[in-house]
Amino acid sequence: MRNYELTVILTPTIAEEDIPQAMQKLQELVTKNGGTITDTQHWGRRRLSYPIEHHTEGNYVTMKLGLEPEKARDLETSLNIAEEYLRYLLLKVSD
Repeated sequence: MRNYELTVILTPTIAEEDIPQAMQKLQELVTKNGGTITDTQHWGRRRLSYPIEHHTEGNYVTMKLGLEPEKARDLETSLNIAEEYLRYLLLKVSD
């Protein structure tokens, strides 16, 4: 199992009270693909460097997780399909 860091930008159209449910859905995507989450941080709403899908702000979430390398592609596919995520970045972290 490798260590990864996942940063996701949630769409700003999600109401503030619905952000925990969106984060829960993100955690379920990771665990459904066989991953284990070691740390989750919600950075809050931040201004984007450039507009993404006509949005200038987004809610940032960062997770540290363990995941099999074969399952990383499945996780990325799931993140691409979900509409509530503007962008994501999955990085392998050196041990």
